[in-house]
Amino acid sequence: MPFTPFHMGPGLLVKALLQGSFSLMVFGWAQIIMDIQPLVVLLTGEGHLHGFTHSYIGATLIGIASALSGKYAAELGLRLIGQVSYLPISWPVAIVSAFIGSYSHVLLDSIMHSDVEPFAPFMPYNPFLGFITVEWLHKFCLYSGLIGVGLYFAVLIGLASISHRSIGTITFPQIS
Repeated sequence: MPFTPFHMGPGLLVKALLQGSFSLMVFGWAQIIMDIQPLVVLLTGEGHLHGFTHSYIGATLIGIASALSGKYAAELGLRLIGQVSYLPISWPVAIVSAFIGSYSHVLLDSIMHSDVEPFAPFMPYNPFLGFITVEWLHKFCLYSGLIGVGLYFAVLIGLASISHRSIGTITFPQIS
């Protein structure tokens, strides 16, 4: 995946399915932290592009760090943009969101990058490489994001319609 934006597509779909039990902000934070190592390697020309951080052991550590820091960063972000109705982000939501973020990142990158060893140090190869074509992987990420956004708003409209049926109006809650 060419850095974080493509990874957000599946995250949008998960948000649509889990709604308030998932934080897209913490998920996104995990995506950013996952790509720090490749960014440093690209900038310096030194190191393994998709090294330790792109293994499931590395993703576990990044998931922990992302949950611990992402909960507070996302809450600060929500305060700054005036969306306090979504506060606080519970620890279970932060943890689930961070781990879905870090583990899905490894899986998606494993499909297209030959240097990713997702089960290192136990398995020195990548069993997911080429599972689908890079073109289909990009389409999956894009389409899952589009479906996620559509489904998210369909659920919001449906819930608003049910809660305001007697009045006949639909209100749209703010999105976190």
